[in-house]
Amino acid sequence: MTAVTTADSAMAHLLDLLDSGAPVERIAQVATWAGECDGVEQAVETALRIRGRLSQHHRREAELTALFDTANDLALLRDTDAVLRSIVRRARTLLHSDTAYLTLNDPEAEQTFMRVTDGSTSAVFQQLRLGMGEGLGGLVAQTALPYATADYPNDPRFRHTTAIDTGVGEEGLVAILGVPLQLGGTVIGVLFAANRSPREFSAAEVSLLTSLANHAAIALDTARLLEESQRALAELNRANDLIRGHSDALARAQDAHDRLTDLVLRGGDVQQVATALGTILGGGIVVHDAAGVELARAGSQALAPSAELLADSRATGRAVCRDGVWVCAILAGPEPLGGIALTGRPGLSAADQRLFERASLVTALLLLLRRSVAETEDRLRGELITDLLTAPERDPAGLVARGRRLGVDLAAPHLVAVAHADSTSRRRLTSASAPLIPTASLAGVHADEVVLLVPGDDPGALGERLAADLGAALGCAVTVGAAGPARGPPALAAAHAEAQRCLRALLALGRGGRGAAMSGLGFVGSLLGDRSDLAGYVRATIGPVLDYDRRRGTRLADTLSAYFACGGNLSRTKDKLHVHVNTVVQRMERIATLLGEDWQCPERALEIQLALHLHTLVG
Repeated sequence: MTAVTTADSAMAHLLDLLDSGAPVERIAQVATWAGECDGVEQAVETALRIRGRLSQHHRREAELTALFDTANDLALLRDTDAVLRSIVRRARTLLHSDTAYLTLNDPEAEQTFMRVTDGSTSAVFQQLRLGMGEGLGGLVAQTALPYATADYPNDPRFRHTTAIDTGVGEEGLVAILGVPLQLGGTVIGVLFAANRSPREFSAAEVSLLTSLANHAAIALDTARLLEESQRALAELNRANDLIRGHSDALARAQDAHDRLTDLVLRGGDVQQVATALGTILGGGIVVHDAAGVELARAGSQALAPSAELLADSRATGRAVCRDGVWVCAILAGPEPLGGIALTGRPGLSAADQRLFERASLVTALLLLLRRSVAETEDRLRGELITDLLTAPERDPAGLVARGRRLGVDLAAPHLVAVAHADSTSRRRLTSASAPLIPTASLAGVHADEVVLLVPGDDPGALGERLAADLGAALGCAVTVGAAGPARGPPALAAAHAEAQRCLRALLALGRGGRGAAMSGLGFVGSLLGDRSDLAGYVRATIGPVLDYDRRRGTRLADTLSAYFACGGNLSRTKDKLHVHVNTVVQRMERIATLLGEDWQCPERALEIQLALHLHTLVG
């Protein structure tokens, strides 16, 4: 009776355990509790099999639920990253792995890179990139086959690299399962599940992870198709708007073209173009020439040209806007002729901007026509300059008479200036100089240099002013040598020769971009003229002294200058320097050590004095 009661109780207890979903360990303990009751051990084995099947059914149910949820996420796809994160999280949950992650292929770089991780703690691992065929993931991406390992660090089947092993080691991963994400026959990525301890992945787990990978591939493909559809729809809408706007702009452009063309054909001037353009664009127009002189204005207050905006417009070839003012450079090829400004229209449409830019072309044409007339007169002036400087004594009276016909009295005192610029043409330099000199002047090109004859009596002041004004107008360094005053053709030709020597001396002294007369350069300018390697001369003569001063913070060069200025008198030198005579003696000894004992002989002393003077001039 007791055995039956015990067996019945064991059977009932087994049923209760199965019903409550008790773990396998508790079911197995019933056999020990029931002793050797008949049938109990077999019943326990049967209960364990039932429990196993129930666990499989529950796991399968959870897997199917996850797949259905993933499919539902795909149907409601709004955020691709959110769907991928959900798939990776479910993969980690269903496979009970420590971490799960998804990589995508980069065909151009032939690599696969990390896209989504779940359960990862290593920043190095999360930024890992694998080459095709490298490591487990690279092999999956290359072969389109799933791979699993229970001990990746020691698995010889995979091509280990330092970068991959470092990332895997920092994450602490041991067991890894990877399955491919495929679209058609193309692998676009890999889905992984991994543990930080050894583990064998079953065929069912490989199948489950493969299903999730297929869903992830569908999510990526759906997102791509959705983005392409949205992009195509947006492009279609933009095309419709563009066609509509283009039609309207075409009608306005046709009207503007007719009006501006009519002006050109009727011989209109710049003021008429400015007035017509202001009416078309509904704003104020101001036109300046290359020197910043206002040429025309309509519907606007006086406006100073912006050199910065003009430079931007020249560089881009388009109109530019700042502080509500549009500016477009007027160009003849690469040559700037001026600028045109539009006020009162800060919000200029693309079509109106093109109209504004076309108007600058019409203005450029009118300015070129006007300049062609002026160039005829300039040519006559240039021919007079050439004849004046080439053969001044052949027919002095005839030269003076030709000058008077051009409004220039060559018998009156004139200054002669020669201008030089490396980065601009001689024609442009001549045109820029015309507004800077009086009308009773001559300007032209002779011997590949721009020559100017200007009434006046101060050549130094003229050279400095022309160098500064021309440099500002042209945006580059302009060097000007000046001479005079002189009257009559022979004297003017002699002054031109002196101005040329002054220009060469300025360039030799490294004073490019400045202007002067020969009197302002002293004997150095007269002596050096064409010498170009001044820095090398200074280094070769007094380089050791200059180096010593620079290293030690001493004043040996100043002491040398004072010594020569005082005629070699030590007492006067120490007074000039405000130091003790012994200090001067010590400095002289140091100088002798640096330059050699013969530094005071007349020939070397002259060289040293010249080098000191050049050092002071060149800076």
